Amino acid sequence: MRVMHVITRMIVGGAQENTLYNCLDLVRDYNDEVKLITGPSEGAEGKLLSQSDTSGLLIETHASLIRSISPLHDRRAYSDLNRVIRDWRPDVVHTHSAKAGLLGRAAAWACKVPCVVHTVHGAPFHPYQRWISRWFFIQCERWAAKRCHHMISVADAMTDMMVSAKVATKEKFSTIYSGMDVEPFINADENRELVRKSLGFSNSDIVFGKIARLFHLKGHCYVIEAAEQVCRTNPNVKFLFVGDGLLRQEFEADIARRGLTDRFVFTGLVPPDQVPKFVGAMDVLVHTSLREGLARALPQALISGKPAISYDVDGAREVVLNNKTGFLIPPKQVDSLAASMIQLANSREMRVAMGTKGREMFTEQFRHNTMTRHIRELYVRLLSRSGALNTESHR
Repeated sequence: MRVMHVITRMIVGGAQENTLYNCLDLVRDYNDEVKLITGPSEGAEGKLLSQSDTSGLLIETHASLIRSISPLHDRRAYSDLNRVIRDWRPDVVHTHSAKAGLLGRAAAWACKVPCVVHTVHGAPFHPYQRWISRWFFIQCERWAAKRCHHMISVADAMTDMMVSAKVATKEKFSTIYSGMDVEPFINADENRELVRKSLGFSNSDIVFGKIARLFHLKGHCYVIEAAEQVCRTNPNVKFLFVGDGLLRQEFEADIARRGLTDRFVFTGLVPPDQVPKFVGAMDVLVHTSLREGLARALPQALISGKPAISYDVDGAREVVLNNKTGFLIPPKQVDSLAASMIQLANSREMRVAMGTKGREMFTEQFRHNTMTRHIRELYVRLLSRSGALNTESHR
């Protein structure tokens, strides 16, 4: 079949990695023709496509398809998408992210594409927005939901959020967990001692790691605040922040004010293929974002045999099973965060038991090939309903 994916930018991020794996699997495992339409991949997060083997995948970058709202660019982007869809005549248009989801679904629907699908990696509306922004994005999503045949959620929590906001009925959603290459995480501890040594950690250090852009709503500030309590109780606790972003200097200054500079290590920008070795250097993953679909860092840590402490937001509870694979705590609760870290810092047996359980439960579920198989089966079902399963008939 002929499949077109549309996303605003291919930075190093969870939604982007999910999209790229899906595209490449369709090409390599199913011999499909796949075209990826994206906008400029600007930002401190890095460019995913330049760090990946994309052979066999058709890629087009459109300058008009930018992330921020811009009436001039958005009109041009809609026109560009409309033209590309009419020229290439895909069987499936699969959109990702809020902006690309809105424009891509509108263009595909206008062009009568037989299968239009959108993935909800994270809802564009959330409780921490101003009410007018939240209202606006809900209205946009309701409008766009009428211009696709089905929507994929990366976690059940995303479906619940969209249904509660009356974006669409539950029947229009399927949960397909975001896929990844699990093998490097299974083997994450392979060079653990060397990596820890290169980061300045000793064998006796207990390392709490966080993988996220150094950006708003990612919750690094809560980890830094909780670190004061944790460090007072255990002299061996250290912290590893994997990622970069515009708030790095602010965080470093806050850490210095608290007298914790020697307890924190920043890796800076890390290519996706280097993430597993840093997970291997950790003893526990801490995830304190206030808004996330289902952060890839959570299953990545669990597959690596590391327990996770997470704020109970969006899809986190679907992998962080309280007292089983880690600890789930209320958002913004610094005292609870610190208490959970102290408990795991003081018990190697608990860390091993929770990490082992996480690996057993989630390794197969998060393989990218599993994700793509479920997505392609969805395409086939939708095309069958539309009578367009014989794709040659409408090219």
